[in-house]
Amino acid sequence: MIKITKNWANLLADEFEKPYFKNLQSFLEDEYSHATIYPAMENIFAALNAVKYEDVKVVIIGQDPYHEPNQAHGLAFSVQDNVEIPPSLVNIFKEIEDDLHIKCLQSGNLTRWAKQGVLLLNTSLTVRRAQANSHRGKGWEVFTQKIIELLSKRPEPMVFMLWGSNAQAFASQIGSQHLVLKAPHPSPLSAYRGFFGCKHFSKANQFLMQHGKTPIDWQ
Repeated sequence: MIKITKNWANLLADEFEKPYFKNLQSFLEDEYSHATIYPAMENIFAALNAVKYEDVKVVIIGQDPYHEPNQAHGLAFSVQDNVEIPPSLVNIFKEIEDDLHIKCLQSGNLTRWAKQGVLLLNTSLTVRRAQANSHRGKGWEVFTQKIIELLSKRPEPMVFMLWGSNAQAFASQIGSQHLVLKAPHPSPLSAYRGFFGCKHFSKANQFLMQHGKTPIDWQ
């Protein structure tokens, strides 16, 4: 059973009735019935369930969930407690520590960020075990684009962190009242091309404070 809070369910009600989403549902039912899919079905909308629409302060857009056992739990870049921190998240923590001169907690579970208003949204919300991008082009991109569109329409300023070309494809849809921060993806393959030193975390907090909002504790 896919769980989604009333807050987001009301906003996305029209999407759930569209043909593309009906097709996506049928695809997922088939996938979950005969393959190992991450995250668990009840966690597909965990990122939305963790932050109400009106409470979102920062949006971080990932690609698709981690595809190895016990990692993905519905929040982009996050892993469950007591799981080894993946390389991309290691690099994110490194940039935070260099940028803000703090020491990050030794847990890769980013629920602590979500509780402060950080929406950790993957572009595709599901994946097959050991097959990155395996659910790409099945309809999730249309759905997440709608979420970005809804957030962009909010008059209250937010911060959008767009790391890598997939995330940056959303930039043109984001309203001018928001702060858009772009950098290469934090993956070990690209982090040294400009993710390190991007200072997105201090820039985000500065923007939030300028608009009367509490900054994020990025530890």
